[in-house]
Amino acid sequence: MAVEITWWGHATCAVRDSGVRVLTDPLFARRLAHLRRRRGAVPPAEAAEADVVLVSHLHADHLHLPSLALLAPGTGLVVPRGALRAVPGLARLAGARGLVVTEVVPGEKVGVRDGVRVRAVSARHDGRRVPFGPQRAPALGYVVEGSARTYFAGDTGLFDTMAEEVGPVDVALLPVGGWGPYLGPGHLDAERAARALAELAPAAAVPVHYGTYWPIGMDAVRPHEFHAPGGEFARLAGRLAPKVAVRVPGHGERVRLP
Repeated sequence: MAVEITWWGHATCAVRDSGVRVLTDPLFARRLAHLRRRRGAVPPAEAAEADVVLVSHLHADHLHLPSLALLAPGTGLVVPRGALRAVPGLARLAGARGLVVTEVVPGEKVGVRDGVRVRAVSARHDGRRVPFGPQRAPALGYVVEGSARTYFAGDTGLFDTMAEEVGPVDVALLPVGGWGPYLGPGHLDAERAARALAELAPAAAVPVHYGTYWPIGMDAVRPHEFHAPGGEFARLAGRLAPKVAVRVPGHGERVRLP
């Protein structure tokens, strides 16, 4: 079992398993609304090369239409059921770019190729397409099942049945922060992510969703919430889940797991 993970920043990861390239929540922007990229270069063009792209929920920093427009025609795109209705621009983009869109709910599986498939799982997060209106679709996580089982949690809070719903996994990509000085409900911080890790008990884990974007003009407001979550997660995981190998890559760094 071997899988390669490249963290491009925020929730954007490239997962390579059995020669299949899976891309999560692509966000390749220097700036998004009031957010600007403070760490890590904007990913290069080859970062958008994928066999399938997984979108966890409708928020613009996860379902980012300009980044999806960089995908090659024929790329598979897996989204929560209802996303095409809730985000009309997604349907137009998919048609114009020739993307193959599959809408899923928890429990459904999508085959990719070479025996690799993706299974949708539950998440606890606001599924609305804010601030554009009440359109919504359920937030999801995904398990990439190939030579390894890699759990991409998307954006989620900790919930009692997480380990049961996700099932046994080898690698966990867990959000440990956010893009602002305060985390609302439906998020994991470093401590809650370490608790989730203890329940999931994978062989290896990588912290994501921190240390990339920050609101313009707020550099001095709780800066530890920007810089610290990855290292804090690794420290707490060492105490709560000591058997899990935690890797904390830099932006654009590739790690081989386990």
